[in-house]
Amino acid sequence: MTRKKLEATVRKVTPVYKGFLTINRYEIEKDLHEGGKQDMTWLIMERGNAVGILAYDPGADKVVLVNEMRPGILAAGDYPYTDTLPAGGIARGETPVDAAVREMKEETGLDLKGGRIIHDRAYVSAGGTSESISIVFGAIDISKAGGIHGNADELENIKTTVVSSAEFMAMIKSGEINDLKTMVAGYWLMENKPALQMEYAKSLKEEFAKEADAPVAPPKPPQFRPPAPGM
Repeated sequence: MTRKKLEATVRKVTPVYKGFLTINRYEIEKDLHEGGKQDMTWLIMERGNAVGILAYDPGADKVVLVNEMRPGILAAGDYPYTDTLPAGGIARGETPVDAAVREMKEETGLDLKGGRIIHDRAYVSAGGTSESISIVFGAIDISKAGGIHGNADELENIKTTVVSSAEFMAMIKSGEINDLKTMVAGYWLMENKPALQMEYAKSLKEEFAKEADAPVAPPKPPQFRPPAPGM
């Protein structure tokens, strides 16, 4: 049985507010499941799209998170200093991976290597905002992690947090981590960690092989030194 594809059409968009966030009023005509059509007016918050970064050191089996005050959580009445994935907006013309590399450097000071999308365009809250988020995985050198970072112009004050993968999942399962993108990334990491560690081990083996195959410079012949006077 082929299910009829329903349709919805935007008839008009009226700006309501424009600042750090943009709010528009949408006038929509939509199909009803039982047949017929319905008109509706809806406010939508629009702020572009974003990326979350799962930064992992497979050799150390550790993850980098960031801790900062989140105003939305404060407004909801919960403790607002939370550990989450590094994240940020995707600028016009950027790919999610490009944005991940830039945001990782800005928020942690670390270089993200081998970035790849592991979850593309998941909608944050589709009933009220057009924003979607992509999750990018990449490798980092955990030995260089630490300190306070962020863009001062955006009032960012971001502390780097380093946790083992086991601690990361324990924080998710206990509810200590309650950020949805961070939870999704954690479950992805648990499913894919063995393959990531094998990939890391293979890359090290290839690196050592290249060093072993590199030509070795012949030893320099000893230099003749004339005897000192009087000898």
